[in-house]
Amino acid sequence: MELMSENMCDGIYPSIVVTLFLFLCSLRMDFLVLFLFYLVLVLIGVVTVCICSKTHYLKGVVRGGAQIISCIIPKCLQRAMPKLLHYLFRTRNHTFIILHLILQGMVYSEYTWEIFGYCRELEFSLCYLLLPYFLLIINLVFFTLSCVSDPGTITKANELLFLQVYEFDEVMFLKNMKCSTCNLRKPARSKHCSVCNRCVHRFDHHCVWVNNCIGAWNARYFLLYLLTLTASAATMAIVSTVFLVQLVVLSDLYLETYIDHLGHFQAVDIFFLIQYLFLTFPRIIFMLGFVMMLSFLLGGYLCFILYLAATNQTTNEWHNGDRAWCHHCRHVARPLSADTQVNRNIHSHGLWSNLGEVFLPATAPYERKKN
Repeated sequence: MELMSENMCDGIYPSIVVTLFLFLCSLRMDFLVLFLFYLVLVLIGVVTVCICSKTHYLKGVVRGGAQIISCIIPKCLQRAMPKLLHYLFRTRNHTFIILHLILQGMVYSEYTWEIFGYCRELEFSLCYLLLPYFLLIINLVFFTLSCVSDPGTITKANELLFLQVYEFDEVMFLKNMKCSTCNLRKPARSKHCSVCNRCVHRFDHHCVWVNNCIGAWNARYFLLYLLTLTASAATMAIVSTVFLVQLVVLSDLYLETYIDHLGHFQAVDIFFLIQYLFLTFPRIIFMLGFVMMLSFLLGGYLCFILYLAATNQTTNEWHNGDRAWCHHCRHVARPLSADTQVNRNIHSHGLWSNLGEVFLPATAPYERKKN
């Protein structure tokens, strides 16, 4: 094992002198700093959008950004941009499905050609290395189910059945309301999707990545798809990180010294190690950075979806809930001694019951649940 590891390190590592030359010729490119700065900007942007999505600030930010961009982009592109955005986000198409599969294929190809081969030479456990492929198979199954399954389309035939499933709160969901497009009575927790042009039972959101609405009947598939996608990204990030750490340890690179731009000897630190590995394995480092960022973003979104499932809410209800109750309070006289109530979730029946409703959608009338 030791002999094989030493031979491998000799084969895949250039000499420290050559690497230092490349490092000094790279015009002091602080790759780690640039990547961390980029990652922080992306995370701040995502958090800002999530916070502002329930306020009026987002519209102002978007409007201001559009005015700035309009001064830079030519008029012909400005005219084409709304059509492109409408096609991508307001019509059903397979663009994001294809993009999803291409990105997934590129990541797994890099993992197979680079990480898997090197790790086999270092005698990593085969089960450990095959775990991302196992998660990929499960992920593709639930991805397909999320794409093709019926989210709970409301039709004239099942309209009466859906009307009995959930209680109307008379705030966000009113009795005897009709969909202006479908001309059907709107069951509680349903919504008309303008992209799919249909009313969906317990509508959550329309996901462009699966080209389908997420509703009562396919929310479980979407949750498991998101869970396995997050797990596969995190697993590849862990395997890649362990591989790089193993190489640094076997080569004793962390014990070396180098000459800085002032001619002083410096001990190798974490910043130098990462830039050294970037120069030696640029594709692996880019893949690792991508799956790490993906793990953080997907992990955050997964936690949000799990929170909604645990409290028996949908994304649509979470987004519109406070606004609906505030609008309701302005039209309903309330006693002065009454506590201020921003939102009231009448559909939550405890953690396990709420989670069970995701995987076994409610079909019985709500009156029976109360008995």
